[in-house]
Amino acid sequence: MELRAPESISFAQTSFCPGCGHGIVSRLIGEVMEEMGLTEKLLTVVDVACSSLHIDTWKFDTVIAAHGRPIATATGVKKIRRENPVLAYLGDGAAYSIGIAETMHAALRNDNVVTIIINNGVFGMTGGQMAPTSLEGQKTTTSPKGRDVSKTGQPFDVVKVMGSLDIPYLARGSVSNLGDIRRTKKYIKKAFEKHMNNEGFCLVEILSPCPTNLGMAPVACSERIDGVVKELFNTGEYIDKEGTK
Repeated sequence: MELRAPESISFAQTSFCPGCGHGIVSRLIGEVMEEMGLTEKLLTVVDVACSSLHIDTWKFDTVIAAHGRPIATATGVKKIRRENPVLAYLGDGAAYSIGIAETMHAALRNDNVVTIIINNGVFGMTGGQMAPTSLEGQKTTTSPKGRDVSKTGQPFDVVKVMGSLDIPYLARGSVSNLGDIRRTKKYIKKAFEKHMNNEGFCLVEILSPCPTNLGMAPVACSERIDGVVKELFNTGEYIDKEGTK
């Protein structure tokens, strides 16, 4: 079997930090689009934060939205280009902090977009500040003594918040090890299959390493996901409804 990169993804140029998980997710999206025959049709909407760096990596038609607004923008794109697959791609800070209203209301309306949210536990682009998903006790640039949940509240868990909503698909994957990467690809593909069947809002959250902002070597950062982060953010499929349309 020939091992090759999808034609929609360029690995000759990247702006992501060494060990960052965005590049892995980018490749998975490219592979899924090739397998589904959607490479030339996919329309993507990215945030102005780290996800905007995909413009150096992938060749899909892409809109850069205001911070926290990729899902709302993707909803508008889908209403205009109903025959195209539409992806909103953003980080946990954008999706669950400044963009939490857009995230929740798109799910409540069951808007027919695929949403991929990268959960690395920090605001990556702006220097590693505490994010809604930062773990209790986690040290960041804005919580140098560790996150105090008595002051900031518990880490945001999208599964707990959206797990009972009437949406077709909700899953959480990881790119911290080979087995999880394979499973995450299956989650992404299933989300797009449901999307192309016009079933509604499909969300895949992906646990991803951020060695630069966590001050860790890439391998150690991935091991932290497997040994620590997954204790709170369990991976798997949480909503997987039968297609009705």
